[in-house]
Amino acid sequence: MRILFVCTGNTCRSPMAEGIFRKLAQERGLDVEVSSAGVAAVEGMPISRHAGDVLKELGIEDRITSTPLHAELIEWSDLVLTLTEGHKRQAIAAFPAKADKIFTLKEYVEEDETVLADQAELSRLIAELELNRALGQGMDEYKERRIRELLQRMPHYDISDPFGGSRMEYELTAQEIRAALEKLIAKLEKERFQ
Repeated sequence: MRILFVCTGNTCRSPMAEGIFRKLAQERGLDVEVSSAGVAAVEGMPISRHAGDVLKELGIEDRITSTPLHAELIEWSDLVLTLTEGHKRQAIAAFPAKADKIFTLKEYVEEDETVLADQAELSRLIAELELNRALGQGMDEYKERRIRELLQRMPHYDISDPFGGSRMEYELTAQEIRAALEKLIAKLEKERFQ
């Protein structure tokens, strides 16, 4: 399986997710490839100093540099996990035909059945909306209203942004990411044995 983590500049959250996930997957013997990108990234930028320090403290010495999100990466990946709902919307708007494999990290590891049913409906409706937009077509009023209703009920799935913050803020974000990644590992392990 190939997993792509996506944030804004690919210098803080998504590189931390990439590095931490790679380490967790190796420790658990999961056969996965992992990469990261940013919806507004500049090619080849180093990760932020605090993100690098947090990864080093976890024993992760990966040399990760920023990569803009592009079609080849979307094609390469089996699963695209964004760090915020805004990143997810941007990725789906740019690649509407691939909406079925784009989720926020926290959304993908959600376990509440009612929320999961709402998520599935919302994902389908948003993909339809973006495809209609790309084709220059409108969406019927009922479906637009239903999207708004579902969005209002959804839990908040954003990972906090430490950009420009203190080392402690980066550590807290890394903990938030790791908690979600532990759920992701458990989900992948469960799927592997089904």
